[in-house]
Amino acid sequence: MAINLEKGQRQSIDAPKFTVGLGWDSNSSSTGEGFDLDASIFLIGANGKIPSDNHFVYYNNLKSPDQAVIHTGDNLTGAGDGDDEKIQIDLSKIAPEVNEISFVVTIHHADTRRQNFGQIRNSFIRIVDQSNVELVKYELDEDFSIETAVEFGRIYKRNEEWKFEAVGIGMKGGLQDYLNKYN
Repeated sequence: MAINLEKGQRQSIDAPKFTVGLGWDSNSSSTGEGFDLDASIFLIGANGKIPSDNHFVYYNNLKSPDQAVIHTGDNLTGAGDGDDEKIQIDLSKIAPEVNEISFVVTIHHADTRRQNFGQIRNSFIRIVDQSNVELVKYELDEDFSIETAVEFGRIYKRNEEWKFEAVGIGMKGGLQDYLNKYN
């Protein structure tokens, strides 16, 4: 049975291989244009920065250098139920210099389309094991009325143990704010 987390809660991850699913629904009629949300993954070292540009995984760089993180591709519409974007994780392959994996979702062209996460609903991040059993889930319920990028969650290593944290923190500068933070 899955553990439903609240913002800030943490849970140990006992499965070495799993899938991170990210989902959302948009109120597409609110701006007259469709929403294109994108999942980005930052593999972060002990210094709080990505070791190289290749440690930033997204729709134009689908695999981390160690092949431990694989983005399954960009969903341009978010239509339908369930996971809108998926990331496959194999913790046994994670390079030793990586001790955190951050999952950020941004709105493509948010400024020009006048879109923000206040127009997004039913957002979640979940971890599913190889048997498709949901291990943990965090449903974001905040109203991000000015934010165009949100860190949904992170997986981090402490004392040789991997844990998931429900983050739910947004930034109004879009993906660039996270690129600045982790570069």
